[in-house]
Amino acid sequence: MSELKFPTETIKLPSKGYIYPKDNPLSSGKVEMKYMSAREEDILTNQNYIEKGTVLDKMLESLIVDKIKIQDLVVGDKNALLVASRILGYGKDYNFTYKGEEENIDLSILNNKEFDTSLIKKGINEFSFTLPSTETVITFKILTGEDEKKIDRELEGLKKINKNLSPELSTRMKYLITSVDGDGESKTIREFVDSPNFLARDSRALREYIKKVQPDIDLSYNLESGEEVTIPIGINFFWPDF
Repeated sequence: MSELKFPTETIKLPSKGYIYPKDNPLSSGKVEMKYMSAREEDILTNQNYIEKGTVLDKMLESLIVDKIKIQDLVVGDKNALLVASRILGYGKDYNFTYKGEEENIDLSILNNKEFDTSLIKKGINEFSFTLPSTETVITFKILTGEDEKKIDRELEGLKKINKNLSPELSTRMKYLITSVDGDGESKTIREFVDSPNFLARDSRALREYIKKVQPDIDLSYNLESGEEVTIPIGINFFWPDF
């Protein structure tokens, strides 16, 4: 019996591959994906995956032809692949209800945000930023799926110690920042984030800068009313009535 062949599409990553080491297949800046089948629909309705929060990762693993690790993906690239998955699975039209009104979006018109590759060296996920108030020079990285898992585990551990403790923002900063004034020691970074020297205004400025420079697909959409909304990506994105 001859081997069955399936149709595929090549998806361009918002990061253009610059974020990833040269020996990582994602450094090519593109990913080959197959069209969704009944197998992926089974994954999307798997209660075990849904409860564990791994359902979308499992779906992507099934759809991506290239030998990559889903946890290596930065959030923006993953978002682009999820949108591509939705189009390959159910077409470009996406209907949803917003403020009681039925809206229809053509997902094929969504574009990747402009990513300035001059801000980093190819193959090294590290950007530089000078905090406006203290003029401290820090470097930071764009978080991957693996980083997000580590953050979740640390937050879970902290909640076991103190249920009222919820240091999500500062914990994320400890994983985002890769050096402080040239010092890349984890101890130095953690002490800096927890110190009074890391002002709230500087933290906000850093978050805004990251939002501006990080690679991603532009999920903003203007309604007929002129209001801009952000298209949410979750299980309902694939199963609106789920």
